[in-house]
Amino acid sequence: MGKRILITGGAGFIGSTIADLFVQAGWDVAVLDDLSSGKRENVPQGARFYPVDVRSAAAAEAVRKERPQVICHHAAQIDVRRSMADPRFDADVNVGGLLNLMQAAAAAGSVEHVLFASSGGATYGDTAVIPTPETHPQAPVSHYGAAKAASELYLGVYRAALGIPVAALRYANVYGPRQDPHGEAGVVAIFCGRLLEGRPCTVYGDGGQTRDYVFVGDVARANLLAAERRHDGPLNVGTGVETDVNALYAHLARAAGVDRPAEHAPARPGEQRRSCIDPSLAARAIGWRPEVPLADGLARTLEWFRAPRG
Repeated sequence: MGKRILITGGAGFIGSTIADLFVQAGWDVAVLDDLSSGKRENVPQGARFYPVDVRSAAAAEAVRKERPQVICHHAAQIDVRRSMADPRFDADVNVGGLLNLMQAAAAAGSVEHVLFASSGGATYGDTAVIPTPETHPQAPVSHYGAAKAASELYLGVYRAALGIPVAALRYANVYGPRQDPHGEAGVVAIFCGRLLEGRPCTVYGDGGQTRDYVFVGDVARANLLAAERRHDGPLNVGTGVETDVNALYAHLARAAGVDRPAEHAPARPGEQRRSCIDPSLAARAIGWRPEVPLADGLARTLEWFRAPRG
């Protein structure tokens, strides 16, 4: 077997896609997920599974039992609006959960590298430079973004104290198969679900707000490359391409064979107007570039939603 990796949130949309790739690459994989949003069927065959909360003593015990060489931390509270309504809960899961894991890792003494799912939109906030490089100051405008930025700082303390390198992977807007179309889902999943159900899609504001959409398979590959190269430091994982919501809807409607325009609703307060990150450091540092063009990724995502399941 290859190196031992523990993937938290590994039954979720992004985490399970990463777990699949590490299993395929010959790693010895364990998955930790409380199934609050992840699904048991997403955990790949061959991975050991711990259905526990990342904040719990059982999660710490899993780290001590598994003695992973790499921790890939994706378990999180991801709802930005919930973070604003209940910042204490957000910090409890996103900061408290991380500290629980890392204290157990320190006790286990086996961890050689950490991969951390950070945010290239929420931690930078509204930026002066588009696409935004890793050197741009982090100025989050949500509690979720603040918790992600704080987690990077905490991981820096473990790097200084224990010598554990940390790859903080700052994701753009990740989309693809297995994304949940309910709750605080990505707009791609919401639009796919509604288009296939024959229901109208809602665009907030004028639809000119832009995001950087990166395919989940590309994100998984970034994690594998960062692990193989033992990258230390922040890395943007995005495309460097801005796409506005109107264009996104047009792509998906065309792929779904729908010619109805989207409905518009008032803009949501506090929403960033532009968000797009510069991925050029990832190309230089770990040889990663996004490979899936948006039109192709959206078509693949729509087909996954269309396929019957269960």
